[in-house]
Amino acid sequence: MSLRRAVAVPFRAKGRETLSESEFVVALSLDREWFSPEQAKRLVDVAATEGLLAREDDELDPTFDPREVTVPDGFEPGDDVLRQRSNFERALDAIVQSGVEKQDAVAAVNRLQADLGVTVEAAAVVYARREGVELGDLADRAADELGDD
Repeated sequence: MSLRRAVAVPFRAKGRETLSESEFVVALSLDREWFSPEQAKRLVDVAATEGLLAREDDELDPTFDPREVTVPDGFEPGDDVLRQRSNFERALDAIVQSGVEKQDAVAAVNRLQADLGVTVEAAAVVYARREGVELGDLADRAADELGDD
């Protein structure tokens, strides 16, 4: 995943397990010249939402071991890493990674959504649970959405 690689690079380059947000932004924008400083800050937000970075005060900690991420020579992330995925997209990715064909998963989620009268995110969570796919905080978010009705 390009986002995971982009997040891993500053930690690997600095040889540290924790970086300040400003160190992270400088590593991506000035050292690597991959993004503008504003885009690098956006990447921090996206990575935190995706569960790849934990924020505490001004410190960033990866939630994975950056040394275990393969970063090919010449790697440069595209602008797509700056786009925040919806909860449905995140759930669908987890379902597909578990081995379910994407087309089958989308069709099943759509049927559940129609049958249950819930949001597509909630239907994806129900389908994932039926398939034994762990979604972490996505399930909580979908439950919160159901409670808002």
